[in-house]
Amino acid sequence: MALPRIVIVDDSPTIRRMVRMSLASTPNATFVEAGSGLEALEQISLGPVALMVLDLNMPDIHGLEVLKFVRRHPAYRGLPVIVLTTRGDEVSRLAAAEAGATVYLTKPFVPQVLADHAQTLLGGVSTPAESRNRVGS
Repeated sequence: MALPRIVIVDDSPTIRRMVRMSLASTPNATFVEAGSGLEALEQISLGPVALMVLDLNMPDIHGLEVLKFVRRHPAYRGLPVIVLTTRGDEVSRLAAAEAGATVYLTKPFVPQVLADHAQTLLGGVSTPAESRNRVGS
């Protein structure tokens, strides 16, 4: 059985590294990085993905467009997506919710909070704290 693949999508190599370090305790996961929306779409097409951590502000394809594509495509419709962005405004949060974000977190982020959300989503278990931070809850 293949290890769960986590795709980290952010145009900042530093943020990608921070996310990867935050999720390092995820059991038996493999990590794939993408520096743009187009790279994200390429990565998810290469094989099964268990989780995507997605920035909204991207140089080519905006993160919302990536998210909308994921939700329209039958093979990825159920993919958990954690939006991790600098945009903390309600308009961005609502747009992400409407596009299908599973969880919405803002930068700077607390590594343990990100790790907890990832563990919950990968395990399929919803906790009260997790559900409060889900988009649309």
